[in-house]
Amino acid sequence: MVQTQTHCLQQKRLQKELLALQNDPPPGMTLNEKSVQNTITQWIVDMEGAPGTLYEGEKFQLLFKFSSRYPFDSPQVMFTGENIPVHPHVYSNGHICLSILTEDWSPALSVQSVCLSIISMLSSCKEKRRPPDNSFYVRTCNKNPKKTKWWYHDDTC
Repeated sequence: MVQTQTHCLQQKRLQKELLALQNDPPPGMTLNEKSVQNTITQWIVDMEGAPGTLYEGEKFQLLFKFSSRYPFDSPQVMFTGENIPVHPHVYSNGHICLSILTEDWSPALSVQSVCLSIISMLSSCKEKRRPPDNSFYVRTCNKNPKKTKWWYHDDTC
């Protein structure tokens, strides 16, 4: 019974957020409609670098995967596709070191707020470079970035 209620809550919440993303997407973000044709628990969001930033005109894709515990559990979010942004908090495999994706997640947050945080993170970057431990991390990490114990020690780019 509890599992059914959680599943129903997840479905309602995802439907609501899907509509919000379709009708009022954050600047430079577009839901890839094909990605939600067969499942509501995995989305691809197309993203364009904000004007006036290091990423202006660049195109990226974000992959969102939602567990059955969403919104109580954060979505798995990572960059995917051909172009992974070169950024101090983005690993070359697409994993993103951003606290709201793990320990600072709250059910009050949404896909739109995650998108805005990622836009803000990229837009505030002053130098395109990979995290210092990129090579080691990419070789040794779990495929699911949520299984990483992130070390939030740098608030700058």
